[in-house]
Amino acid sequence: MALVVFFGWDQITQAWGLLGNVNWWILLLLIPVQFASYFASGEIAFSYLRAKGDLKNMSRLKMARIALELNFVNHIAIIPMAAGSSYFSWLLHHHGVKVGRSTMSQIVRGTLVLATFIIMLILSIIILSFDYKIGKPVLTFISILLGLAIFGIAFLIYIISSKKRSLWLSGWLSKFINKIGHICSRGKKCHILEPDKISSFFVELHHDYVEIMNDKKILVAPFWWSVSFMILDTLLILISFWALGFWVNPAAIFIAFGLATIGSMLAVTPGGAGVYEAVMVTFLASAGLAANIAIAGTLLARVMLLAGTIVLGYAFYQLTVNKYGKINKSGL
Repeated sequence: MALVVFFGWDQITQAWGLLGNVNWWILLLLIPVQFASYFASGEIAFSYLRAKGDLKNMSRLKMARIALELNFVNHIAIIPMAAGSSYFSWLLHHHGVKVGRSTMSQIVRGTLVLATFIIMLILSIIILSFDYKIGKPVLTFISILLGLAIFGIAFLIYIISSKKRSLWLSGWLSKFINKIGHICSRGKKCHILEPDKISSFFVELHHDYVEIMNDKKILVAPFWWSVSFMILDTLLILISFWALGFWVNPAAIFIAFGLATIGSMLAVTPGGAGVYEAVMVTFLASAGLAANIAIAGTLLARVMLLAGTIVLGYAFYQLTVNKYGKINKSGL
């Protein structure tokens, strides 16, 4: 981020000037669209859980609130993916959902979002090829990203499709994490993970996978919610550029948003701060958008969306913690 600021200072000062021309009526569209995005994001997992017989008495509004809380946790945590998954399992445990089942819903959500991203990424590249000249380095990076995404999905399916492989991974994971804990604590902590609990957890994941394969229609609703989520999140960025008075090809926005989101998930900063903005601005600039416009639109979107996420998310998160207490060492 420091390098981006140093080399792009002239564009940043120009972008600051553009922010004074914001159309607030257009920008206010972010509020309903952001709420719809949270709702769609939560429904990917919740529609799966309802099909499995869970959360029958939970209202859709409550589910949207949980999705907002989850998004808040992902934005304030140092390691978003791990923190969000733990919080989601902990919270749903209080609503009668087993840890293995809630984790599987997260796996379903992640896999479908990744699969949807791959499909829409390919379509976006095709569309973008008619409007912009994408540099070879960018195409190479996207190709590598696609390969890693496909490999990740294939590896996950390979593991949980077999009970034997699931037990092997659970045993290896328990030994590895406990060994790391032993080294880091200088011999004080030897059992961070209990092998029996981890193995039963993975077996539960395997059983859920088998049930999904026997009834693939259960994934239809989550898939379409995943598509809706991707479209809505792209629309959030587009609205910010529209509020500044600029039209940007939605395909370019989608690719930039996808790359930035993945980059932020791999970052160790809360919410991927710094990494998200740098990746998005870099891609939009490489796709032909003026750097000052890319910076202004990206910063406007991030500030507005993070403000809504943190303010509302913190309030609901605090109410939940006050009601159920803090998450304990076992994750429950």
